[in-house]
Order: sequence, then C-alpha cells, then structure tokens
Amino acid sequence: MTYRPRWYSLVLLGCLGISIPFSAHAETPQAPRRPDVLLITIDTLRPDALGWIGGKNATPNLDALAAEGVRFPAAVSPVPITLPAHTSLMTALIPPRHGVRDNGQLLGSGAQTLAEALQTEGYATAAFVSGYPLSPEFGLDRGFDRYDGILASDGGPLEWSAAETTRRALEWLSTAPRPWFLWIHYYDPHDPYEPPQRLLKPGPRGAYDGEVAAVDEALGALLAGAAKASANRLTVFTADHAESLGEHGERTHGFFIYDSTTLVPLVFHWPGKLKPLEPKAEHETLPRLIDVAPTICALLGLPEWNGVDGESLLPLLTGRPQQIPAAYLESLRPWHSYGWAPLKGMRREGWKLIVAPRPELYELSSDHAEAVNRIDDQPNPARRIAGALRSAEQQPALASSSAVDAETLARLRSLGYTGGAAGTGSSLPDGLADPKDRIDAWNLLGDAEAELGAGRPEAALSRFDQVLEKAPDNPFALARSGFALLVLDRVDEAVPRL
Repeated sequence: MTYRPRWYSLVLLGCLGISIPFSAHAETPQAPRRPDVLLITIDTLRPDALGWIGGKNATPNLDALAAEGVRFPAAVSPVPITLPAHTSLMTALIPPRHGVRDNGQLLGSGAQTLAEALQTEGYATAAFVSGYPLSPEFGLDRGFDRYDGILASDGGPLEWSAAETTRRALEWLSTAPRPWFLWIHYYDPHDPYEPPQRLLKPGPRGAYDGEVAAVDEALGALLAGAAKASANRLTVFTADHAESLGEHGERTHGFFIYDSTTLVPLVFHWPGKLKPLEPKAEHETLPRLIDVAPTICALLGLPEWNGVDGESLLPLLTGRPQQIPAAYLESLRPWHSYGWAPLKGMRREGWKLIVAPRPELYELSSDHAEAVNRIDDQPNPARRIAGALRSAEQQPALASSSAVDAETLARLRSLGYTGGAAGTGSSLPDGLADPKDRIDAWNLLGDAEAELGAGRPEAALSRFDQVLEKAPDNPFALARSGFALLVLDRVDEAVPRL
C-alpha cells in the first residue's frame, strides 16, 4: 500500500462533508477526530437468512442496521472457505495474490491488512473471532493490538458462541481508547447447526435459520454497547461466504463456487454521513468482498490502497454510478484435499464462467439459479472471460502461505471440515475428476467425518467404504477409513490403507 501526504487525506475528508476543525493558532492545527470503525462478519451466512432480504427469518437487529445504511443484498466472495475469504476481505487481494487458498494456511508477510493500515493511522485495534479457522496462528492477527482468537494450545473448545464473543468484545469496548477499530466474527451458523431450542425454526433449514437468529440477538447487545462507546461510528457488516443447503447437491460449502455459497450480504452504516440507500447493483455486476477494505479507508479519508485487487465503492455509496470490475472465484479444495479437479471462475459482463473438466457458463441476468449451462452456444463470452481469468491469475503474488500440518487438519476436521493433503504442486495431471461427478462422494465423506467426531467409527467406516467402492484410490477415504479401523482395533485391516 502506498501512502499519500497528510494533506491529501484532509482534502478528501472535506470533500466527504466531514468538518475539519482547527485551533485559533494556525501553527498548531487540531487534528479531526476520526470515527470509530466496527466490522462485523458472520460466518456461513446466506443472504436469504436475513429478514430484510428473504423476508421469512426474524433478524430485527440486522434488518434495522440495513434499513439505516447503504445495503447490498448480494456481494461476491472470492472463495467459499472461512480463512481465505476473510484474508481477501482484510487484504483486498484475491486468493492467488495473498496465497491463502484453504483453512489452516498461514498468511505471508507481503500483504498488508486493513488492521495494519488503521493501526498506522493511530487506531486502537482489536478483533474477537469465534472459530478456530481464524486463530491468530494463521496470520490475520497482524495489525491488531488485541486479537482474541482460539489457540490450539488452549485445549478448550474450537468455537465460541455469539453471546460469549459479544461479551468479550463489549468488555474491551468499555475501556477502548479512541479512535478504535473493532472486528467481531460470529461462527454460529456454521455446520453443525445447533441453535437454542427456543430459536429452532420449522422446516428443513430451521436449525440453520435458528443459528442466524441467535447471532442477531447477540448482535443487538453488541450494537447497543457500541452506541454507548461511540457517537461517531462507521459500521460495516458482511459475511465470508454463504451455505448451499442442498443447492446443486452441496449440503454445506467449500466445494462448488455457485452463487449459493459465494454471494453474501453487505451493509455500510454511518448515521449522518451515509444516507440510507440500496444502490442499483445488477445481479451480474455486484460489489466484492475485496472492495470492503479500500472502501473503509476511503470513507475515513485515509490513503488510497494501491497495488490491490479491490477498489473503493464510494461512488455507489453516495448514489453515483460505478462500473465494478470482474469478480474472481475459486475453490481448490477438491484438488488439495481429494485429488479431484480444482474449480476457478469469474463473473464478468453479465456472465459467470466456471472452469472445470466440463466447463460451465451462466447468463446471470436471466438465470439466477445457474441452471442452464450456455457453454456450447455462447463461445465468445466464454473465451473473453477465460482470458480475463488467466490474466487475474498471472498477477504477481504479494505473499505465499505455508502447508497445513497434521494437528491443524485434525482440529479443522473436528469442526466439520473434511479433506487432507491429496493434490500437490502447481501443475495438474490429465484426467482429473470433475467435482460435479464427485458431490455425492464429498457429502458421504462429510457424513463419515461427523460419525467419527461423534464417536461412531463403525458407521464412519461404512460411509468411507461407500466412497471407496466408486473411487478405490481416493487418498482421503483410504487414510480416514484406516484411522477408523485403528479405532476399532482392526490393525491388520488398517495398515494397507494408511
């Protein structure tokens, strides 16, 4: 990030209508008090789980925040996985450039974070994150004076409830110096869905919607506490990714890159500075998570972010037209964890291309469900987007990540993440399976891991063996079924699989 002179920030503040007081003596100007910043991310949040978007679930606190702010019912996450998506949010970089492609990887030192930018400008910075995938050991703690995350060495639970995370954050807010930047992350809607019984909703997605309602309750306490702590506060709310809930055959997230897991809500709320507004952002040209950090800095009058992939949404936030660049998408988990083909894609010019052994092209304006593949009858947009996708991937990386160790993998599996170390290297062999042809196997692997976590190795083994019947060389199913056999004390059967 390149910083411009202090006078540039003051001029931009003036252009935004923010008064810049000076003392009576010109030689000792009084620096303007900058607003406090509250960033809220909810893990695994579908836009239609919010009352102001879907209309069915009761989320009064988030609905009120959206009604009073600039609201986008949908923004694009570059990757449907917790750590890399949050890394893109905090660095304004797509995953190939910040290097974090899956949970458990460490952010390298070359990419600057939003917290570092605000800390440099005199902000007190704190983060309270609710799930182990965002543990400080993975590098997102950079720039935070305090980072309350879950450490593996603690030996305790690998996630906190929204109520507990809120309690910790409010305790810090009560004595926080000004101006402050607070990031709070809620993990509750992540599988398995276990809401309080009183919030359990009817229907097949009732437990999921109940988890979202529980977060909304905790958020009410957070927003009330933040209002007491600060009368001048910019609040930004979004999610890292969504949840498929069975769309395209995917039960949860992390495997495909359809809109069911890559579209998230986005709200900017700053009373007196930003007028309530729902900008006209067509379904095919949506804001992106990588635009959030540059937008926050632009609103604060801070130096412009240079050399990043995101850009400020200030024109849209103030009611002016803005052409938003193409949105990059990826999920490398099918390759890294199972040895199947990775998925990469891009939203551009009203189309969405997914690069796979059987590529897919969707016309977003008329096909929101991504149900009609136009790859055969629309070769021209497919070629243009494929070229833009290659160009995006060829940009120089600013950081690289480290490999995931076995202990970290074990902790991630206990939270419902499946996968291991299958595909390695940058070049892909021919003949990789299309993830579309392996979704049933992936769901079975998730079921098997859940059975292992619940202490039912026999049931887990049965599901692993179902996968191995169709894919006898699957490295993950072999290794984990071998582990299940060890738990069952069937060592002779386990050894050939390990």
